[in-house]
Amino acid sequence: MKKGIHPKYVKTKIVCVCGNVIETRSTTPEIRVEICSSCHPYFTGKQKLVDTAGRVERFRRKYGIKEEDKTEEDK
Repeated sequence: MKKGIHPKYVKTKIVCVCGNVIETRSTTPEIRVEICSSCHPYFTGKQKLVDTAGRVERFRRKYGIKEEDKTEEDK
């Protein structure tokens, strides 16, 4: 490897919103995440609402598409 072109590989703390801290190594000293393996629904088995207003609902609200319009298109 060439010297001087690669970033330093240092100890890193990964901090989740839930408070979980994971120690590993990376090129940055600290990484903040919103969801980790301790609080992710796939790993915990608990359903947790991450986003209350979904993207589809926001799209429909933005463009004025109603449920009736959708059912007419299906016919």
